[in-house]
Amino acid sequence: MSVFCSLNVISCRIKVLRRCLASSSKNVNHVRMSKRPLSGATAGACCADLTSAPLAEVQAVELAAVFKALGDPVRLRLLSMIASHPDDTMCVCELTPAFTLTQPTISHHLKLLRRARLIDCEPRRGRVYYSVLPQTIDRLAAVLTRNVDRRSAETAGT
Repeated sequence: MSVFCSLNVISCRIKVLRRCLASSSKNVNHVRMSKRPLSGATAGACCADLTSAPLAEVQAVELAAVFKALGDPVRLRLLSMIASHPDDTMCVCELTPAFTLTQPTISHHLKLLRRARLIDCEPRRGRVYYSVLPQTIDRLAAVLTRNVDRRSAETAGT
């Protein structure tokens, strides 16, 4: 087992413990925003999109953090590789050969994707496997999808 895999396992375990402590904390607002998934208001249970109403400041900040993580071509490719993998999970050792970057750089990009709650990690037998968090992807899709029914009704009424 490589030193990196051991460090990644420890890092994931620490993050899981932090999330557990944060969720059991009385002051939930103290949790760092980058560790929380997008709020229900951001994409809404009713799937509000960008064209239905202006975003609130909190929603804009949350979305900007996710889009910032996706703003790098390497991170976008990493997310795509993980999402399209048949097992829905990939180890960093499987991801690194696809890039001309070093393994620590790939791990840094994966860490930023985890902070944006786009992916999650799971330690298994000394290795860390990454998987896409579909709820965040679905919320982003809902925000970016135009409400065609509303637009059609407005054009038909004029």
